[in-house]
Amino acid sequence: MMLRLIAVFKLLKTALLIALGIGALKLIHMDVATVMEHFVLRLGLDPGGRYVGSALEKAANLTPDKVESVAIGSFIYAALFLTEGIGLWMLKRWAEWLTVIITSSLLPVEVYEIFRHPSAGKVLVFILNIGIVGYLIYQMRRNTPPA
Repeated sequence: MMLRLIAVFKLLKTALLIALGIGALKLIHMDVATVMEHFVLRLGLDPGGRYVGSALEKAANLTPDKVESVAIGSFIYAALFLTEGIGLWMLKRWAEWLTVIITSSLLPVEVYEIFRHPSAGKVLVFILNIGIVGYLIYQMRRNTPPA
């Protein structure tokens, strides 16, 4: 049951990354700052606000190459998460190993990002990923026949 829940989590991350990648591809030949400003105004946010203004400033500095890199990176990570999710859903041992390796390798990046720009969402994802790694290691050790 827990493996399937982890699989759903991985598949949700896949869907979000695919959406991000598609969105980035649509922005490649557009003025990202103008699109973002229009989006901000439709949401009723203050474009001169501290966080929104900072985001708009960063969007203005995005080049088509950077946007394309975001799209490519999103699709690569989506493929990894899709592989993990399908493998875990099918209760495959290789998927457990793959998930432990990939998720563990990303934990230091998550810690760096939490200290760089702390947010409750980042902390929550970090805690979830630690729980996933811990659970999978426990499962693999429990289900491994003695030597």
